[in-house]
Amino acid sequence: MNETDVNTSKKVDLKSFTKDELSEFLNDLGLAGYRSDQVFQWLYQKGVSSFDEMTNLSKELRNRLDEIAVINRASEFSRQESKDGTIKFLFQLDGPENHKVEAVIIPDFYDDGVARRITVCVSSQVGCMFGCSFCATGKMGFFRNLSHGEIVDQVQAINELSEERFGKKITNIVYMGMGEPLHNYKSVVESVRIISDPLGLDMSPRRITISTVGLTKQIKQLAMENLGTNLAISLHAADDEKRNRIMPINESLNLEQLEEAVTDYYFQTESPVTYEYLLFDEFNDTEEDAKNLIKIARWVPSKVNIIMYNNVAGVELKQVREERLNRFMRILVKNKVTATVRRSRGEDIDAGCGQLAIREGQERGKSLMK
Repeated sequence: MNETDVNTSKKVDLKSFTKDELSEFLNDLGLAGYRSDQVFQWLYQKGVSSFDEMTNLSKELRNRLDEIAVINRASEFSRQESKDGTIKFLFQLDGPENHKVEAVIIPDFYDDGVARRITVCVSSQVGCMFGCSFCATGKMGFFRNLSHGEIVDQVQAINELSEERFGKKITNIVYMGMGEPLHNYKSVVESVRIISDPLGLDMSPRRITISTVGLTKQIKQLAMENLGTNLAISLHAADDEKRNRIMPINESLNLEQLEEAVTDYYFQTESPVTYEYLLFDEFNDTEEDAKNLIKIARWVPSKVNIIMYNNVAGVELKQVREERLNRFMRILVKNKVTATVRRSRGEDIDAGCGQLAIREGQERGKSLMK
């Protein structure tokens, strides 16, 4: 690419570039190498929306960039606040399709009301292809992947609110919002690199968790990235028959294949995995289910998060009753499985993933759902 090509081409979104691509783009403009770090820092650490805000660049350079490039940024469309402190955001994405995605901030407080841990749950896709029967996002179907910039935008916006509202930055990020993160592999990995970059949000990758329904090829690929993040497997049933019924992906990528991928992941990274297990009343909460889950938990060093389901309109599966939860947990603990219960948050708002987007009239996209 030469300068003539740059000046005559359509304006490009600087946030569509990876860090290396941004450096190459600016280098082709004849800019010194350090300028790339400055621009990257403005984009991802300070979250600017215009070149005028890049005050350590000369006015001539800012004008030049303004002629050939843009900075697109997802903007907050609406929010809902729960009495427990959870806030769900709906972000408007750039583009004519009028797509929107959700993100959630989940604060955890000390007894005196001071924020202890602040987790952000981000989306990686508009909708989702995989059609899990219990998921509101799955009912939407799939429309498109988010760019790495659009993923980081969610984190930046919520981090700003966190500092204003709670007096501290976010402490943890989970890729558990709308979409299947490993189905948007490239953008998710690049967003992690930006978030953990010292010139980006400078967050430790050990505080970042990537979730997947079990895309085995990508799990193995992720193991080789050396990102240092955590891996969570959305399991939700501990045998193929039940998993097939609620998660269509299991028909092509079953538990045997998942075991192979998880074993490979642990061999490569030496990092334990987390199994996310939504406990549904009288579906996957029996003694046999618990024993099957124990076998899976022993594939590699791991822990299990038992999740209390946020009921979704139109879904027959319901949140487990307390006595059945207690019995299930007793079996896991007796068999020395590290397990915790994650209580539902934001039950007084549209906290289930995808519910707020559906309320805003999102149409139906592609899906594995039958």
